[in-house]
Amino acid sequence: MSIKLSEFDFELPEDRIAEYPPEKRGDSKLMVIDRKKGTIEHKMFSDFISYFDEGDALIMNNTKVFPARLQGHKEKTGAQIEVFLLRELNVEQRLWDVLVDPARKIRVGNKLYFGENETIVAEVVDNTTSRGRTIRFIYDGTDEEFKKALFSIGSTPLPKYITRPQEDLDKERYQTVYAKKEGAVAAPTAGLHFTEEMMKMLEIKGIETAELTLHTGLGTFRTIDVEDLSKHKMDAEYFQIPAEAAETINKAKTEKRKICAIGTTSVRASESSATATNLLKDDEGWTNLFVFPPYEFKIADCLLTNFHLPKSSLLIMKSGYGGVELIR
Repeated sequence: MSIKLSEFDFELPEDRIAEYPPEKRGDSKLMVIDRKKGTIEHKMFSDFISYFDEGDALIMNNTKVFPARLQGHKEKTGAQIEVFLLRELNVEQRLWDVLVDPARKIRVGNKLYFGENETIVAEVVDNTTSRGRTIRFIYDGTDEEFKKALFSIGSTPLPKYITRPQEDLDKERYQTVYAKKEGAVAAPTAGLHFTEEMMKMLEIKGIETAELTLHTGLGTFRTIDVEDLSKHKMDAEYFQIPAEAAETINKAKTEKRKICAIGTTSVRASESSATATNLLKDDEGWTNLFVFPPYEFKIADCLLTNFHLPKSSLLIMKSGYGGVELIR
């Protein structure tokens, strides 16, 4: 019998959603769930390191959020529009898949203008969905100059459940301290709790870190609209697992060390590249893996994650680790 979406519904009071991060990165509470014992402990994130020993390994997603939200206006009418950059399709042609709002006003052939002096122009070249478009940016300069100009006029794409306007602090705080590879429209939020000091402490204790990349897209947060979870289709996201990361994880696996995935994106990437012998292979490509219980995890045996919205794919995945009843 298939597991049902309604099993992951719960009432979430709005005052339980933090509009701001803690003043100091890492000053977060930590709930520790032991599925085998059926226990729940309340700790602080600073206690995280005490659950691991020398030779254990953490899988960390080093994707970097780019300023994907642009404000502009339409040619002739001057109507204000918001463009949300989803992914770059072609570097040379400067083609991007985007979402536009309000979509009904934006048609193929329309020109859109961005920046104080209309420094960047885009032309709509295709309709992809009701809100989606493919646009071609027109800019006189090198690819590097174009990307710098584009990102200078963009803003940090905070999640929809954050209702306040974007602020300067978000440029730093809505990014992990180990973010390196630009391409995500949403941060791998489990990693936001790690500080430079914590990373150093992990190194001193001999806890290995394996960095992979999965560029988080909006599909991760898309509403699930089927009751039978086996019928849900995830949007594809790009991932890359370097040989060094695979070697680190496989060494820990063969030595029977503990392996912890930092965030659901690390789980998706690693599970998408697991071998038949439950090892990790270096790989890159696109994954639309949807993890829902019961699921036998092949790579990471524990997960660090945040609290998640009702009926979300993220809540459903972590229930595969913690058990539906215990997580609920």
